[in-house]
Amino acid sequence: MRLLLILLAASLASAAAPPPPLPDLAPLWNWSDAAASEATFRALQAEHRGDDALQVRTQVARALGLQGKFAEGHAELDAMADALGGASPVVSVRYYLERGRLHNSSGEPAVARPFFESAWERARSASLDGLAVDAAHMVGIVAPPPEGEAWTRKALDYASASDDPAAKRWRGSLLNNLASTLHDGGRFAEALPLFEEAVLVREAQGRGKSWFIARWSVGRCLRSLGRLDDALALQRALLADGHDGGYLQEELGELLLARGQPADAHPHFVAAHEQLGADPWLAKHEPARLARLAELAAADPAAGDEPPPHAARPLSPPSQAPATVRGHVGDHPSTRARPGPR
Repeated sequence: MRLLLILLAASLASAAAPPPPLPDLAPLWNWSDAAASEATFRALQAEHRGDDALQVRTQVARALGLQGKFAEGHAELDAMADALGGASPVVSVRYYLERGRLHNSSGEPAVARPFFESAWERARSASLDGLAVDAAHMVGIVAPPPEGEAWTRKALDYASASDDPAAKRWRGSLLNNLASTLHDGGRFAEALPLFEEAVLVREAQGRGKSWFIARWSVGRCLRSLGRLDDALALQRALLADGHDGGYLQEELGELLLARGQPADAHPHFVAAHEQLGADPWLAKHEPARLARLAELAAADPAAGDEPPPHAARPLSPPSQAPATVRGHVGDHPSTRARPGPR
């Protein structure tokens, strides 16, 4: 009997024990494996109750969206919609953010925008600066230019003025986004100092993949400005530092081709095609780019083969995460689309 009472008391104590504190959700993301992230967040959701569980559920919905499971993602949010009235502001902000992201990723940016704007207003009212910046940058993504540029600047200004580390850590991504927007509009001279500032921000955060992306972006902008020697030196320095990948090889090939060195460019195009030829994102969204890369790889400069014409393409940073979708990406919030350098 005494043993039974002890076991019963232990069971009651366990049932009454509070769940562990909710960890920061951002570092839990595996941006290269959305299915793994979904599993992580489902397990975390099971460990929590109330608002904490609702917060985590929004990330389950986001992970489903990254896998293209948009109906399932919306269903997760639908299941928690009735609880929003009594939930904390952070739950509501995350709900509206992820509802918007699901619509945007499924090709409905106009439908997505009111959700992002609602998240922006709610986050600012609750002093949730990191989520406010996230919402503003998403409006910048779905809004047409030049309105989108204005929203990206608004997000950058808000992040710069905030004391919240969750807001500050957006600066590198936003600088890159704004610079890329200017570059895509042919405003290369305006874009370059922003790309260079992004390098400094990323360097302060550690010399990881984002730092490489920032440096690559400076080199790509230098090519657009016609500073081929400077651009080539920078991209070769990245290669010498141990960075590699199809996007870097492609850019080296383009630089050498622009300098009138097709024979030197050819092995870079071969390497780029080997690494990017099976990329499902490029196959879906940029088939002409892959076709051109295949032609360049197959050409024989020694036989006098002429390279195919180079069509102008917008710039975005080289993200290697195969599951990323515009507005989701990143080591932490990288906000451009999935493609690598263009």
